[in-house]
Amino acid sequence: MNISYDYYRVFYYAAKYKSFTGAANALLNNQPNITRMIKRLEEELGCTLFVRQRHGITLTPEGEKLYAHVSVAFEHILSGEEEIARDKSLQSGIVTVATSEIALHCILLPALKNFRKSYPGIRIRIYSQSTPQAIDLLKKGLADLAIVTEPFALPAGLCSKVLRSIQEVPVCSTAFSLAAGGSLIEEQIGKYPFIGLGDQTASFAFYSNIFNRKGVSFVPDIEAATAEQILPMIKSDLGIGFVPMDFLEKEDMRNLVILNMEPAIPPRNICMLKRTGMTLSVAAAELEGQISGLLVKKG
Repeated sequence: MNISYDYYRVFYYAAKYKSFTGAANALLNNQPNITRMIKRLEEELGCTLFVRQRHGITLTPEGEKLYAHVSVAFEHILSGEEEIARDKSLQSGIVTVATSEIALHCILLPALKNFRKSYPGIRIRIYSQSTPQAIDLLKKGLADLAIVTEPFALPAGLCSKVLRSIQEVPVCSTAFSLAAGGSLIEEQIGKYPFIGLGDQTASFAFYSNIFNRKGVSFVPDIEAATAEQILPMIKSDLGIGFVPMDFLEKEDMRNLVILNMEPAIPPRNICMLKRTGMTLSVAAAELEGQISGLLVKKG
């Protein structure tokens, strides 16, 4: 049986409005065409779907059975069309972003503040992970975008764009500043208690690479679960840690000291990743554009 969508569409509206004329008006068609299409549908199905009466039409038992199925299908189709229309107008939708914690604070949170003001109907799901974990979520299709800190190996099927660089500095409490003499050289790293992230993070890989090249072992004495935990630990006189300058902008520095370090820690990049060849949803594409646009304005 080869019955096109248009015939069922006509049937749906005729049954809904209990009128061929009503169906014609809804479909911007004319009543003779509607009548002809219903007759053809009845011939194809081998049964009568409507009882024609003087003041309208009613469904036959066969028509009731067909309408029970067709109405569900068309209501789903109409809901889908409405949802797509809302998404295109950015009235609804959902965006999922996987991000490292440093990238979250340095880039994503300021961008989301503006995005939410513009599109309050868009739901946002954030997965704050280590860089390798965030990239893995993107690779598996569980996130639309990933915003992460270098270093990382870019898997096949993903593309990367540098958003900006960050500068990290050694920070300690005033107690440790006196011991260090206000400065820090690479060879002294093992001399003081050091606070850092675990070996499954991009930050650990970054600092290990820097210090190992100098023959200095980089093993945190205190391993923090997140980058955000490092500064409170420093304030509690637990040791020295490397902190992005962005984290210190609004920080009360009365009990904190930025140590001089020669050579300085090289800056590292924060990047935005997405799947190659995959079309983003309208909402995700808008967020991607706003993140890039916000950084252009700052630059």
